Amino acid sequence: RLAKKLKSEPLKSDFTIDLKHEIALYIWQKGEGPHLTPVPEFCTDDVNSYKADHCATTFSNFLPLCGEPVKKEDVFVAVKTCQKFHGDRIPVVKQTWEREAALIEYYSDYADISIPTIDLGVPNTDRGHCGKTFAILERFLNHSSSRTPWLVIVDDDTLISIFRLQKLLSCYDPNEPVFLGERYGYGLGTGGYSYITGGGGMVFSRIAVQKLLASKCRCYSMDAPDDMVLGMCFSGLGIPITHSPLFHQARPMDYPKGYLSHQIPVSFHKHWNIDPVKVYFTWLAPNTEEPLNGKKVGYNREDL
Repeated sequence: RLAKKLKSEPLKSDFTIDLKHEIALYIWQKGEGPHLTPVPEFCTDDVNSYKADHCATTFSNFLPLCGEPVKKEDVFVAVKTCQKFHGDRIPVVKQTWEREAALIEYYSDYADISIPTIDLGVPNTDRGHCGKTFAILERFLNHSSSRTPWLVIVDDDTLISIFRLQKLLSCYDPNEPVFLGERYGYGLGTGGYSYITGGGGMVFSRIAVQKLLASKCRCYSMDAPDDMVLGMCFSGLGIPITHSPLFHQARPMDYPKGYLSHQIPVSFHKHWNIDPVKVYFTWLAPNTEEPLNGKKVGYNREDL
């Protein structure tokens, strides 16, 4: 029935974000289609959980590790910021995950030596940040050590575990053009392209950056959406993007509990209506309990 429907009725939205959600809506057909039937025996509980005794399915909860974790010194972290967020977002980075990064620089529209930030000479825009991101890619290629194989670009309100990313990157060959993160899609029903959404963090191998900048593909405007332009460019180069569900464009509270229960996440994004420091130490810190200002702290994930 669905296959027949797909032939005559194309998908409505240009954007493909949450595939499970979009398929559910497509099946539901505003109440005209078959109802979705929850079956409690199809579980997302860990295989070692006591709840698994009654499950028809279980899920192994682990972080991919394909060899020795990548060294901290092999991951260069670029943080995109601007002057208006220096006072509230950057202190969160410094309180949380900055300590995990061996190589980190903050790129802004204003040079602030107290952070310090680097002024790339690209004005801040209220829309996309394509100009800034391409300037970061150029700087990584021309000013960082050629022995640094990985680049991570994050927003100043991205919370990320570099410690877990080091393990995840053991599964990828830095000698290949790798573009890794959470995949979104644009116009996929009509021959569009996939892209890595910027808020969850975008990971590039140096080879991928070299191939991109050697091409003629650039921003169609300085305030174009950087993540979508990058997806379009890599698609044109025939370099596939690599999706990982461990990167997240949104906050933990924006996802179903069952979805996150079988993940060891690498990143979350946005500070709206949350305590981002608590979110980091609850979901992303190298240990479940980390000292904060000399005290051990632990938080309930249900509250976040």
